[in-house]
Amino acid sequence: MKQTQKTNTTIAVNRKAQHEYFIEDRFEAGLILEGWEVKSLRAGRVQLDQAYVILKHGSAWLFGALITPLPTVSTHIHPDPQRSRKLLLHHSELNKLIGSVERRGYTVVPLLLYWKNNRVKIEIGLAKGKKLHDKRATEKERDWQRQKQRLFKR
Repeated sequence: MKQTQKTNTTIAVNRKAQHEYFIEDRFEAGLILEGWEVKSLRAGRVQLDQAYVILKHGSAWLFGALITPLPTVSTHIHPDPQRSRKLLLHHSELNKLIGSVERRGYTVVPLLLYWKNNRVKIEIGLAKGKKLHDKRATEKERDWQRQKQRLFKR
């Protein structure tokens, strides 16, 4: 019997999300894609920095993610690189997200896009926006950690 090896390979990371938001909780969601999109993801032609998640009609949708079509694939179709894509979540996870967004003022942001057992998964985070002074404090803490590492290396 053949054993399958579980591998998680990162496709894209939204670095801007860590800077702009406090990430309270993380969820793994599936993504409904077309064939040309999967081929573009394998080539690494995706950007998540302008992407966001909207919860409407009882489901989650990814907006603003740019998946650039490959020129060899898009000869017979007219792909839309920024089309909205449906996220696949469990009903309980979806209810938790909807409740937090509507009642407590959270937002949902995409954090990471990766392969898991030959399927594309997206990690989304339940986040609260940072104020300017929070961003400064985070930057100051990061600089202090770097300086501490340099001092200990000597």
